[in-house]
Amino acid sequence: MSLQFVYSSQDFVRDVRRSSGNSLVPAKLDSTIQAGWTDRMDRGLFRYHLGDLQTRILPGPHGFVAQLNIQRGLERRKPQEILSIQQEFNAKQFNFNKINPEEILFEMIQDTGEGKEGGQLHQPCRMVVLVNVSPLEFGHCLFVPDPSRCFPQVLTRFAIQVGIESVLLSSDPGFRVGFNSLGAFASVNHLHLHGYYLEHELKIESTPVKPLITEKGFYRLLDFPGGFLFYTESEQVEKVTRTICRVTDFLVEGNIAHNLFLTRGCPPCEHIQNEKDRCSRKGVRIAVWPRISCFGAKEESAFNVALCELAGHLPFKNKKDYELTTESDVIDIIQRYLLPGEEFDILEQQLMRHLMDL
Repeated sequence: MSLQFVYSSQDFVRDVRRSSGNSLVPAKLDSTIQAGWTDRMDRGLFRYHLGDLQTRILPGPHGFVAQLNIQRGLERRKPQEILSIQQEFNAKQFNFNKINPEEILFEMIQDTGEGKEGGQLHQPCRMVVLVNVSPLEFGHCLFVPDPSRCFPQVLTRFAIQVGIESVLLSSDPGFRVGFNSLGAFASVNHLHLHGYYLEHELKIESTPVKPLITEKGFYRLLDFPGGFLFYTESEQVEKVTRTICRVTDFLVEGNIAHNLFLTRGCPPCEHIQNEKDRCSRKGVRIAVWPRISCFGAKEESAFNVALCELAGHLPFKNKKDYELTTESDVIDIIQRYLLPGEEFDILEQQLMRHLMDL
């Protein structure tokens, strides 16, 4: 039986700040992930040993964080053939029921204080956390809602909510969670989110936004790459989760591929805040990028445009591209995968009408 990580809203870390010289006491979730992940690395369960990755910040206003991770490009499992955003789960293909049980770190169980019978905690689904054996950064793990139920790679309210709660349970502003839909470089059609640590600040944490429906926490990103943003602090998680799920369900029904990125971030605003607000990381920013679908597409030699690349974190597969790629090159590559401006504007209007009908 795997280790259980029981938590409640009382465990959320409500006052995280990003500032130099700020030594954070790891929260219980951070300690549990990091200790288990390091143990599995020491025991040789990964496809390669991940040391300190060579990292540089690309010159330019976007502050893209480039990292050289050659082994991930060489050693990771070959992605499955994806033909549709709504592709059904196929038990014959690789899925997370086929992993080595030693790769499991723990199960997350939310203690709501309700529904206890005989000392057992009940919830609609269990979240299994396991190591990603082809890690892109320290602590890279996968959040898999009850693997035995064989959900395809389509977001559910439960998956979104636990993703947000995981960020709130961490005291580290560098802990990130993300999701790639089918057609958006998801490599396994079995519902999962990624979680990992990246100590470098990303612009997505503080980039200005345009309000769309503020009472639902719905905004438009004003900076490149264009997408939508949601924001929540600990008290509004369920409400914002419902809204995000309405959006992702709409995208799936419209066969629009998408990536999500969840990170500690500033409260949303239309201009740069004062220094105190700029450093605040009390809440979670959830970026949603609708994008052009890639089915059976040839992979880019430098990097694939998925959840972390859209957020400004660029794991490069080869040294030449890592050393020579400029901010302008990155923008050119990413731009090819984004919805054209007019198409994005139409989608924005559709989503606003869809959400106002609630």
